[in-house]
Amino acid sequence: MTFCLNTQIIKPENGMKIQNAIILLHGYGGDGKDISALSLNWKRHMPNTVFICPDGHETCMINSSGYQWFDLTKEDPDYILKQTIKSENVIKKFIDEIKFEFNLSNSQICLTGFSQGCMMSLNVGLTVEENFCCIVGFSGKIINKNDLKDRMKNRTDTLLIHGEADQVVPSTHLLEAEDFLIRNNVSVKTLLIKNCDHHIPIEASSKALNFILKKI
Repeated sequence: MTFCLNTQIIKPENGMKIQNAIILLHGYGGDGKDISALSLNWKRHMPNTVFICPDGHETCMINSSGYQWFDLTKEDPDYILKQTIKSENVIKKFIDEIKFEFNLSNSQICLTGFSQGCMMSLNVGLTVEENFCCIVGFSGKIINKNDLKDRMKNRTDTLLIHGEADQVVPSTHLLEAEDFLIRNNVSVKTLLIKNCDHHIPIEASSKALNFILKKI
């Protein structure tokens, strides 16, 4: 099947039956190959899981070799919101294609993302009718709290992880997202990692893996 997004697909080894999927959304200027590195360790613990790592639907405006989920060259909140909703629609279509291809439901899919990919995982994951297995976000934030509150349709369990020393997406966004999710009755766990900047360290990867293993 041809998907609407170019994607890296890491299937279970030895032809094992696919029972779950983890969709990993990369950060601004990255690509699916970058974030697929998370699967190298995770797949050993989830032998029946397919890892789906799509490229963003747009070429990154400041890095033509990478991709973006929405444009960050303008600081206008209304423009950014419009772009993110456009991206949501593409990702939701992509998820429907994944569900059809691998005969899965939302409850068998974990949405995971880094930075801009985390932002999109939250927006997509909480605005569809059916809960996902879980949402795991690294170094991101909620793009527009008022908009998400108005459109929220489910309460998927969520884990948010952030580096305390992050200067790209400051760690205060973790606390703001946690507060928002609690106020909107979403079960959320968080981890703030000391002396960590804008990346995914081993501690974060391990915490995320353990969280996902309890959900699938």
